[in-house]
Amino acid sequence: MEANDYNICVKQLSDALFRFACKSTGSPDDAHDVVQNSFEVLWQKRKDVEAGKAKAFLFQVAYRQSVDTYRRKSRISYVEVPEQSYALPDPGLRKVLDNALAQLGEQARALVLLKDYEGYSYEEIARITDLTEAQVKVYLHRARKLLKDYLISVEHVL
Repeated sequence: MEANDYNICVKQLSDALFRFACKSTGSPDDAHDVVQNSFEVLWQKRKDVEAGKAKAFLFQVAYRQSVDTYRRKSRISYVEVPEQSYALPDPGLRKVLDNALAQLGEQARALVLLKDYEGYSYEEIARITDLTEAQVKVYLHRARKLLKDYLISVEHVL
């Protein structure tokens, strides 16, 4: 990867990486650190990373750093993230969805974010998280079931 390719990655991927890190860590400050560290690792390993695989590499680094941050803090709390790319019709719905995501464990939340928010394939998620494709499917199924059960419960009906 050349310096020009790296600069293109920064421009194209920093927002998506920040959204993922913010949802994974629960803190915009921690997310900024994760994004900064991820791009730093990419820069250091730029000779080993192909430009076409930089996105998967960055998300893998961000995933691991988010898990490390979560474990260091041993608990997580969600805050509103400025400039989210998805627009929900009702701010109350966004809060309910964020609360539902907060009910998931760190791995399940990361899988849902990678698949449903960022649009990665099962194969890509497996590479990012060091799981098998079958594990990704099973864990995602379980996470979605937990989300469904949370969202359809009487207490969370809008």
